[in-house]
Amino acid sequence: MEPSKIVARFQSGRILKGYTQNFFPNKPLFHLTPQEGSEMKGPVEVPVDQLKAIFFVRDFVGNRAFKEKNQPAPGEKPLGRLFEVTFKDGEKMVGTTSGYDPKRPGFFLFPVDKETNNSKAYIVASAVQSARFL
Repeated sequence: MEPSKIVARFQSGRILKGYTQNFFPNKPLFHLTPQEGSEMKGPVEVPVDQLKAIFFVRDFVGNRAFKEKNQPAPGEKPLGRLFEVTFKDGEKMVGTTSGYDPKRPGFFLFPVDKETNNSKAYIVASAVQSARFL
């Protein structure tokens, strides 16, 4: 299994960047190998219930100035249903999902904008203030 490049954002605001090969939505923790040049050494155990979200990214740098589109392009048919998440810290995300169930510990959200740095995000339910289909 090829490692996934991720950014793990904790509910506390802490951020870890690195790689994982053993994240599964039904497991309470996974291991993250920090990105090169990080002060952390070796794999770190990450408890999922302390996270806000896990972002599966194309690169670690990203672009803070990028304004992500929240609607599909005309004629584009995204997979899943359009969905909005508001986190307890006030941040909002819009994407598509086909696996939302409020009883589960989390769910995947896929960006509508294909130009964004995120390929998908795993949203941790305990970090969500509100969630709704659009």
